[in-house]
Amino acid sequence: MKFDLFKIYKKLGMREGFAELMEVFTYILIIFSLTVLLWFISRRILRSFFYKVSKNTKSKFDDFLLKNKVPSIIACFPPILLLFFSLDDILSKYPNILEFTEILLEVLGTLITIVFVKRLLNSIRDYLKTLSNFRDKPIDSYIQVIMIFIWFFGIMVIFSIISGKDIGTFLATLGALSAVILLIFKDTILGFVASIQVTVNDIVRIGDWITMKSYYADGDVIEINLSTVKVQNFDKTITSIPTYKLVSDSFINWRGMSESGGRRIKRSILIKVSSIKFLDDEQLTKLKQIERISSFITKRKEEIEKENKDKGVNKKLLLNGRNMTNIGLYRRYALAYLKDHPQISQDLTVMVRQLAPSPEGVPLEIYVFVKDKVWVNYEKIMSDIFDHLLAAIPTFDLECFEYTSEKSFSK
Repeated sequence: MKFDLFKIYKKLGMREGFAELMEVFTYILIIFSLTVLLWFISRRILRSFFYKVSKNTKSKFDDFLLKNKVPSIIACFPPILLLFFSLDDILSKYPNILEFTEILLEVLGTLITIVFVKRLLNSIRDYLKTLSNFRDKPIDSYIQVIMIFIWFFGIMVIFSIISGKDIGTFLATLGALSAVILLIFKDTILGFVASIQVTVNDIVRIGDWITMKSYYADGDVIEINLSTVKVQNFDKTITSIPTYKLVSDSFINWRGMSESGGRRIKRSILIKVSSIKFLDDEQLTKLKQIERISSFITKRKEEIEKENKDKGVNKKLLLNGRNMTNIGLYRRYALAYLKDHPQISQDLTVMVRQLAPSPEGVPLEIYVFVKDKVWVNYEKIMSDIFDHLLAAIPTFDLECFEYTSEKSFSK
């Protein structure tokens, strides 16, 4: 398969050989020029045809064919066929050169076919992403798996063309090297298996908000492919997570919250223990002016007075018998306020509970769900709620806990 000028010169003589070669090179140059011209014409015709079709059809698939330059790669096939069938006559006197050229064209044709399939699959992927049924599916993973097999088969075909041996010979050799192949493609295999598990078990969809602290990921999933899951964090940075980590490691998927009737608020107000006390009649009369708990105070006061009277409790000391406390009434007020709030979902849990005392005070936890799940609106509603509840604390003669600074001591 060697192109040896000296053998040609010995066979034909210096002048005859040179003239013969010049004639061959002239034909090749003409064929090459025709090939380039044919490619240019085919490309213009195909692009014009696809453009007209895309303008006259409602489907977006042909638009994606143009975007991924499928007409340009199809235009490569006519020139390849022209070269393949025309060089047989030109190089018939030089079988070694002809054989080398045919092998080169076959390899080139195989590579162009692989690129064509790749661009076609990319167009199918982009089109499927526009459909609601496939928008949240990891289509990239499946396309990449198909391309791995196509490239694998294409490389086997190229080796078979170059060496002249059957594809089965290479497959047998690869069987012996399977351990090495598994080691090299470990992440790809793990990603492929993970992609199937993610899809079958519906673990993650494109558009889901996930939190994975080990990878500093907290945002929306924008892409799921064979090797990585891309998460756009709320600060607009992109975090890439290996796909198989979604199966092997733990993470939070906030989809359940997004699909539910509200977004949860779970936050505590720390009440200073020394400010908690029983309430006497004068203080209760003052707090009865608060409309949200006025009827509750009246009803509860009558109930307590009746029970204390029946038991003969000495009420000269507030500690004796049953009594109302300022923290208890404040908790009742907070609950009434939340039940009246238009942005709080009453179909879900609405609760104000007291947690175990700590060195920082007594936590009163607000546990409710906001109807508006949009982050900005949610934060605004939550801030408004706690603005009101914090401002109401002094009315009940309560104090919030806060660490004392050196400036406070200096006063």
